Amino acid sequence: MQKVAILYDASQAILSTFDLDEVLKQILAIARDYFHLQSGAILLLDKNSGKLVVRSQFGMEDGTPVEIPKDVGICGAAAKLKRPIYAPDVSKDPRYIPGVPTTRSEIAIPLIVRDEILGVLDCQSSKLNSFTSEEIDLLTLFATQASIGLQNALLYSLLQRRAAQLEAINAIAKQTTAVLNLPDLLNKTTAQLLEAFPLDHVAVFLRSEENYLVLRAEAGRLANNVGKEQTLPDKFERVTQALNSGKTILYTSIGSEVNDRIFDGSRSEMYVPLLSFGEEIGVLAGGTSRGDDFQSNEIQAIESMADIIATAIQNARHVEQIRELAFRDGLTGIFNRRYFESKITQELDRAARYSNALSLLMIDIDHFKDVNDEFGHLLGDEVLRQVSTIFTTQVRKVDFVCRYGGEEFAIIAPQTPGDNAVSIAEKLRRKISSWHFPGVPRSITVSIGVAEFPQHGKSRDSLVRAADAALYLAKQKGRNRVQSAPIIELAPSGNSE
Repeated sequence: MQKVAILYDASQAILSTFDLDEVLKQILAIARDYFHLQSGAILLLDKNSGKLVVRSQFGMEDGTPVEIPKDVGICGAAAKLKRPIYAPDVSKDPRYIPGVPTTRSEIAIPLIVRDEILGVLDCQSSKLNSFTSEEIDLLTLFATQASIGLQNALLYSLLQRRAAQLEAINAIAKQTTAVLNLPDLLNKTTAQLLEAFPLDHVAVFLRSEENYLVLRAEAGRLANNVGKEQTLPDKFERVTQALNSGKTILYTSIGSEVNDRIFDGSRSEMYVPLLSFGEEIGVLAGGTSRGDDFQSNEIQAIESMADIIATAIQNARHVEQIRELAFRDGLTGIFNRRYFESKITQELDRAARYSNALSLLMIDIDHFKDVNDEFGHLLGDEVLRQVSTIFTTQVRKVDFVCRYGGEEFAIIAPQTPGDNAVSIAEKLRRKISSWHFPGVPRSITVSIGVAEFPQHGKSRDSLVRAADAALYLAKQKGRNRVQSAPIIELAPSGNSE
């Protein structure tokens, strides 16, 4: 009858609620009342840390261990061996971990569903050899029934958390599809990750053209050991491993003395590869200052988020590429007149704001019409392509080479005084004149006009006029030469030009 009664009460406890804390409370109450226990606890297995953690208890005092490794102590032995472990006299059992001073005997019964350890039911008594073989059998049957209720509650709790995370993922997915500017996208997603998940800091590293990981965005309250737009140092090899392996890497239980954590003060970090259609584009790094490790459901949700972010990044990059194509000349591949018009205004504003020099080179291929007439348009097009290549390879990365129209080119040279710009122009002129253009049996030359801001012009129109006038003068003087624009008299301060 006792067996029937205890199993009936256990079933009622299981069916009465899906709340995890309530299920644990009822399991312990039944065990305490039927078996007259002095103290007891339910320890749940943390799959990430491999430790048994006390989730609910009664009769225990401060100082009792709240977590133990899976293979330590009487409870650890029960979890490891997946069978009840009984210590009729704890003083003679080396596995016993002191907790409640009055404990004389202890039995630990694994909570198992389908051969998977959920935790351990720990029962303690102040009497020696307190549990009979019949009581041990009853406790084992009870634990089997209790395991079902515990599993249901855990699944329900997981579903609730998962639903909240899916809601957050859905919200972020909607927002990321609407943001096609890459910097804005990265800033929004890092901020949203902090809101949706228990993270203290988030950072996004993207693979550069040189195949290095570069910090592109971050958010949070911890200090980052990598500077914005800086390349990831070699010592953070776990981040690179995550990228190369395509798998999430966890770095947990971090001590205070280590120097290979991404975020100062973090106790746990995770590195999630950003993958889009099989391409490894970067790594999402997250850190927390909590001592506990990441839960498996959190990891899965963050990985789902990383997939969304990776796709959004690729979409933003595609938009950038399409936008750039609109600013590229179809024949030569360099920037076109449309790009020149937008860039010259930006660079002039920047030069004025920071009192920097800026020079403009206007370039024309000498007698290009004769080249087309004599050798045909196909060879003429090839000359244009090769001249463009020479220009782009001979100037700095910060300079902008544009096809201004026909056989005319413009080069914007930020932070470049006029004298330096003339030297650059001379180098380009010499390079072109000495270049052998296949199929063209004579030399190709260029004339170049150079104008400097603000000496030769303070606005887009005046600077271009000055450079054009210098180019015209170079042609008037016989072509194949560089000519600097004459200095104009600047208008008084406060007046327009």
